[in-house]
Amino acid sequence: MAIDMEKVDEILDAHGLEQRALIPALLEIQDAIHYLPHEVLLHVAERMKVPLIQIHQVAKFYKVFSLEPRGKYIITVCQGTACHVQGGNRLVDQIERVLDITPGQTTKDMQFTLESVNCLGCCALGPVMTIGGKYYGNMVANKVEGVLEKYMVKEASPNG
Repeated sequence: MAIDMEKVDEILDAHGLEQRALIPALLEIQDAIHYLPHEVLLHVAERMKVPLIQIHQVAKFYKVFSLEPRGKYIITVCQGTACHVQGGNRLVDQIERVLDITPGQTTKDMQFTLESVNCLGCCALGPVMTIGGKYYGNMVANKVEGVLEKYMVKEASPNG
């Protein structure tokens, strides 16, 4: 996948090249590319005149950043106590079956990345999962596939 460095430059220019703009710029770059590849971090370091090691430290410290390719949609399943007791593990199991990935993995078509987290902060809605930032509360395993289908890329039919 070719990286659009012009887009990266647009983002950097919009945020400014001061060091205080590093995190917001990285967040927007990751939103556009779905991860932070090394060549982008190198480019950011050169443009912002920030040591590459410092940018790597920021990218590794904050869990929101990924140095590995991630899917277009991040699926997050809560495994906190309330969600786990109410069946959060069954949601993960069903997602694993439907998408053929485990937590931390991305589908081959780069559409989905599955993550398991300790808490999403909405225990009363448990079990909870998010897809692309949208919350799905009181989920049960037999609803998972229907929710995922809303996000799946549909192949064009040969008849139009």
